[in-house]
Amino acid sequence: MTDKHPAGRAFKAKRPATWPVSMRWAALLLVSAILVFLLELVHLPAALLLGPMAAAVLMATMGGGVRIGSQSFTAAQGIVGMMIASNMPLSLFSELKSDWPIFIVGVFSTVAAAAFLGWLMARTKLFPGTTAIWGSSPGAAAAMTLMSAGYGADMRLVAFMQYVRVVCVVLAATIVARFMGVTIVEEQATVWFPAVDWPSFVVTVVAALAAAWVGMRLKLPGGPLLLPLALGMAMKFSGLLPIVLPPWILAASFAAIGWGIGMRFTRDVVAHAARALPRVLLSVFALIAICGCFAAGLVHFAGIDPLSAYLATSPGGADSVAIIAASTNVDVPFVMAMQVTRFIFVVVTGPATARLLSRGSKTQV
Repeated sequence: MTDKHPAGRAFKAKRPATWPVSMRWAALLLVSAILVFLLELVHLPAALLLGPMAAAVLMATMGGGVRIGSQSFTAAQGIVGMMIASNMPLSLFSELKSDWPIFIVGVFSTVAAAAFLGWLMARTKLFPGTTAIWGSSPGAAAAMTLMSAGYGADMRLVAFMQYVRVVCVVLAATIVARFMGVTIVEEQATVWFPAVDWPSFVVTVVAALAAAWVGMRLKLPGGPLLLPLALGMAMKFSGLLPIVLPPWILAASFAAIGWGIGMRFTRDVVAHAARALPRVLLSVFALIAICGCFAAGLVHFAGIDPLSAYLATSPGGADSVAIIAASTNVDVPFVMAMQVTRFIFVVVTGPATARLLSRGSKTQV
């Protein structure tokens, strides 16, 4: 397996599948629903993506793969890009203006530490060069996974690294919060079919799909995700058009992305990921510890309260960090502004960083 894997290419199982197509789709839907339910029970982040992805990996390696069309995969990326934009805090720019030195230090230190650990993994030939760098990038896991394929990384292994880190980071953040005497309020149950502002919903979906299509046609690396993200940010911060995305369309989009990634897996890739797991965990725990030291620096030098500092520098899992922050007595605007600023910084600098740090370190899996 080489270091490159085209983004969005329709996948067809290499092993001849003996199951009827209808049976394979029924099994995929059933297993995906069961896994999502189980992951939701334990409040695991990104359950709507991880469940379908795990089901697709299982089906693909058992010879029950199905074809995920590139158009569906592209459309799902557009919806997710718009969703990320909708979660951008309106207080982002005011927070940056008031505490810009803290943001520069906090963002750069976390990104530099993650890049160094990714470089070490690439140099030790654990993963191909660009794959190691993108897999270690402390941005939104779904965005980093989708962008990585357009820049020559192996989307499958990037997804593996990203979501191992998400799980570990969220568990660590929850433990730290409880250690500090904070009780996490349970997240409210999702209303899957709420009342919808249909005109705004139609505009949102059309804008997302159009931007994703343009990004695909222009062959921009990460374009089907990044162009809807940029358009969504313009819509949100201008206040001209509201972004309306009910939970059911997000669930469908996450499932499509999870299936699209999972169906690319083979038994060899799964075996390699299993062998690499101990060292990936070591890298994740090292990054969490390093970011904890950065948080201590913010507490000592900037007077930030300890939990706010820790959540702000936590390397990934921004959605779950937001839930923890919102249910505790911390500076929520500061925490989310730091997380979002780091995400934007990684999106902008990620390609150049991956090219620079992966030179001469590509290998076969």
